[in-house]
Amino acid sequence: MRAAWTIGPCLTLLLSVGACGDEPPPSDSAGGSSGSSGGEASTGNPPPGATSDGTGTSIGSADGTSTGASTDDGDSSGPPPIHLDLGTIPDAPPPVCGGEGEGELSLSYIWIANSAQGTISKIDTATMVEEGRYQARPSNGDPSRTSVNLVGDVAVANRNGGVTKFWANPDDCVSSNGIPGIQTSTGPGDVLPWGQEDCMAWHTPLACSSNRPAAWTRGVFNEAECTFEDMDFWTACDSNVLLLDGETGVVEETIPIPGGFPFVYGGAADADGNFWGIDTGMGQLLRVDFNTLALEAWPLPPNWGYGITVDSIGRPWVCGGGGVSRFDLVTHTWDSAGGSGIGGCMTDGADLIWHGNDFGLLMGFNINTLAVDEQIQLPEYVHGVSVDFQGNVWGVSFAGSNAYRANPTTGAVDVYGGLIGAYTYSDMTGHALSTVGGGGIPTG
Repeated sequence: MRAAWTIGPCLTLLLSVGACGDEPPPSDSAGGSSGSSGGEASTGNPPPGATSDGTGTSIGSADGTSTGASTDDGDSSGPPPIHLDLGTIPDAPPPVCGGEGEGELSLSYIWIANSAQGTISKIDTATMVEEGRYQARPSNGDPSRTSVNLVGDVAVANRNGGVTKFWANPDDCVSSNGIPGIQTSTGPGDVLPWGQEDCMAWHTPLACSSNRPAAWTRGVFNEAECTFEDMDFWTACDSNVLLLDGETGVVEETIPIPGGFPFVYGGAADADGNFWGIDTGMGQLLRVDFNTLALEAWPLPPNWGYGITVDSIGRPWVCGGGGVSRFDLVTHTWDSAGGSGIGGCMTDGADLIWHGNDFGLLMGFNINTLAVDEQIQLPEYVHGVSVDFQGNVWGVSFAGSNAYRANPTTGAVDVYGGLIGAYTYSDMTGHALSTVGGGGIPTG
């Protein structure tokens, strides 16, 4: 349901954390051209000490020292972890809401697509335990981008067409498979067949050869219920940008991209609900106004771009290969730092945008100066980058089995090694959406 985004004063999300090179590794299975993805992504091997049984393990800090096993709540000196149904984000002012709503949040998960398996994994960001794995499409979905809304639910776009939403909170799941009670996956060992998963909210089939972007809008904050409502979902299907009703999955709006051969590779929403997309087919940055549905486009920077995100003051960024570029909303020009290539990026809601170069170095670029303020070395190249609500930076290996959690304060790196042909480089936790700024209305 389309609604202009508003948020009441009763919920403040104070979330902060502390954060690209040369020849890029192979691009994703579809490369940069239009058409469906070809072949099955290869699986990688976890580094020494990593597990594949649904738990995570520490592989040491940035200086090479071991920190031992890490399957607890993480660094005890940092902020407390956010768990399902906690109600508020630690250290944030408590909600002051009318009515009987409890203001529950389910934002302690990272959702990563197992492209080669056709599934997505739900991993607790504090414990690094995988708590569910779900089929993303009836078959041959090739899922990639995931997006998490502000109540913690996820939607995943399948490259071969189709978007699927899953509830994060088991209490929201509905018995729908004809068997009494709730049947739902509890981890990588019990992926339920299509049609048996009661925590699947909806699936919207889409007939397209490329369905990649995934971006929730914030929706409207209902103070009486102390929760977000009317959240919509942006995606793209070949040469059309689509807006889906977040509650039902129904396609509400279709916005054609004129001319040439567009290939919308990724997308993000600003705080006003506007869609920002990177069109690598025509080399342009796209913006669709949430209220008017007007589409605007500007050329990408000279060093091009691959990943996309929006920062805390509403500016879109593109990134790839160890470089980042920031779009000026007034002048419609770019400021860039670093090289070019592939890979995703994500802002921390404060001063940094995180991106990885081709040699596994996570770099935190200052969003104002473009200088590299922080660095964390990972064991391998990571294609997707995200930030969780504990302030950790996550990196997902390219078509591999590993997801890394890096603590920017200590440099400690933990690994979850149970993925299968993983590929995600979008807002996998919902943190970016929670801290994004309004994009305003570009003119000219």
